[in-house]
Amino acid sequence: MSPAEAKTRIASLSSELKQHNYNYYVLAMPTIADFDFDKKLEELNALEKEFPEFLDPDSPTQKVGGDITKEFETVRHRWPMLSLGNTYNEQELLDFDQRIRKAIGDNFEYVCELKFDGLSMSLTYENGSLVRAVTRGDGIQGDDVTTNVRTINTVPKRLKHSGYPDQFEIRGEVFMHLKAFERLNNERLENGELQYANPRNFASGTIKMQDSAEVARRPLDCFMYFLYTEKLLFKTHWESLQAVKSWGFHTNENSRLCGTIEDVFKFITYWDKNRFGLSYDIDGIVIKVNSYAQQQELGFTAKSPRWAIAYKYKAEQVQTELLAVTYQVGRTGAVTPVANLKPVQLAGTTVKRATLHNADEIEKRLKLHEHDWVFVEKGGEIIPKIISVNLDKRDPSAKPIRYIAHCPVCGTALIRKEGEAASYCPNEEGCQPQIVGKMQHFISRKAMNIDGLGDETIETLYQNKFISHISDIYGLNAHSEELKKMGRFGEKSINNMLEGIEKSKTMPFEKVLFGLGIRYVGETVARKLAAHFKNIDNLAAASFDELITAEEIGERIALSILEYFSDEGHKAEIQKLKDYGLQFITVEKEVNLASEKLSGMSFIISGVFEKYSRDELKDIIEQNGGKILSSISAKLNYLVAGDNMGPAKLEKAQKLNIPIISDAELFKMIEII
Repeated sequence: MSPAEAKTRIASLSSELKQHNYNYYVLAMPTIADFDFDKKLEELNALEKEFPEFLDPDSPTQKVGGDITKEFETVRHRWPMLSLGNTYNEQELLDFDQRIRKAIGDNFEYVCELKFDGLSMSLTYENGSLVRAVTRGDGIQGDDVTTNVRTINTVPKRLKHSGYPDQFEIRGEVFMHLKAFERLNNERLENGELQYANPRNFASGTIKMQDSAEVARRPLDCFMYFLYTEKLLFKTHWESLQAVKSWGFHTNENSRLCGTIEDVFKFITYWDKNRFGLSYDIDGIVIKVNSYAQQQELGFTAKSPRWAIAYKYKAEQVQTELLAVTYQVGRTGAVTPVANLKPVQLAGTTVKRATLHNADEIEKRLKLHEHDWVFVEKGGEIIPKIISVNLDKRDPSAKPIRYIAHCPVCGTALIRKEGEAASYCPNEEGCQPQIVGKMQHFISRKAMNIDGLGDETIETLYQNKFISHISDIYGLNAHSEELKKMGRFGEKSINNMLEGIEKSKTMPFEKVLFGLGIRYVGETVARKLAAHFKNIDNLAAASFDELITAEEIGERIALSILEYFSDEGHKAEIQKLKDYGLQFITVEKEVNLASEKLSGMSFIISGVFEKYSRDELKDIIEQNGGKILSSISAKLNYLVAGDNMGPAKLEKAQKLNIPIISDAELFKMIEII
């Protein structure tokens, strides 16, 4: 391939993959199979390596993360990140307009922008390249989160075209699209993890994670909306917005230039009605005086600019009748109460149900009674939530609602573990939603990704007694003739399904482990466990102390794993899957030895390191002939300790008189030995 052809192909693949990322993360409507996406990404990566002169820092191949941040450095803002004055009513906005007119006269314009419900961010660029990303913090100084922000697709690492100053800052908002939030939150629910209340909290929690590789796997976006430069480049804020867009920044297309306060009110009214059709949350409108010269003339108060104000929308709230409380059973056995409501219009949709979370929500916070009239709010929440009860409309004879004691499906007595809010049905082998849910999870895209086999098909196969365990899926090829007689499946669909099942046997161990559906073992945890323990037998035999030596494995996850493998039924199921040929061993990558300076020595790495991730340190040890062990024992030669190492690991190492060294001492060993 000639350089010209490579350049064209790289640009085409980059554009196509970015669109697929948008379809998947933002629209939640993927138009390409994961396998095909990965193949295109591999092709792009290979071309960029062969023709590095065409590598774009914004290429889809560059959004990988991987650095571990021990702690976030505090950085002082060159220009303070001030907050805006807020108002919730039109009169205060009219007062703001009158103050502007008294100070600078009537000849001015406003720029109206959507007020995003996200995390404020300041980016610094030097010679067209991103050098620093800092959170708002207290407005004077914030946290340096550059490594994490570099993983956001819409944040340019290198600017396009020309015309930008050698050094400048640009402010914006990091946020998460609603469908991406809903999908990720549902995954947390399925894995028995605590859900985030709204996209802002999810985005904020993500941007402060220590592992940038995990940040890269979470789809964040960023709108930029204000430019700071040493020398004034533009006369107006509106001009600067058009300029930064041409440099490659993601700006919001819904900003408007308004000539009068009446135009501002029209803009506010329009988005009050239409904001729920956006793919992201907004909680108001920001109004700014357009001219920079007039902004300077108006100046600042101690806390906010006098030339800008935020009009905040009130979270829409409606009152409706509680018809009944029903209960849903998830694949992990968690029983979630749901409020069934008299249908009512809220935030552009008809609301019939609202989440109630758990027993404490029903009995302690809301103190719900039968047929209460309740106030329901959407606001920043995706799922409508009951805010409070209208006690004035409560029937004096109404009985309190009590959380159920038995599973609504199978009748088994529910259990609630100490320290947990949720109640569970322990009858995982006889409770239909758990049985079906586990199989649906196993075939899902994030797990075994079985083509030709969907949730509805799993439900149908279960109802017709073809499958009742995960392993039964791999025995379906023996029932192909019986499946044809059902009438539900055509020969082609059956063949596609059986081909997809056969193909899934090549999925790596980490995918199989995630697919097993062990409580609290999500996709990331499964990957860490597979890398640490190498195979299912090591994991099944691991003690509590051995489990918590693995990266990101805490007490709750360790206890869940121990409980899972103590069940003989689970062991039997794994054996059947082994017999069918599934992968229960991590395929070791080939290690190219740089030296044999650590030959015959064994290591465990624990804690967080400033310059390297644990995986990078493991690679360095193995490349110099050393061996990584899975648990602390008398056979261990060295414990490489970083910050925040678990006290149990430290105590055990000291008890066994195992030398504890830093990463610096490890590098010294490699240099000197």
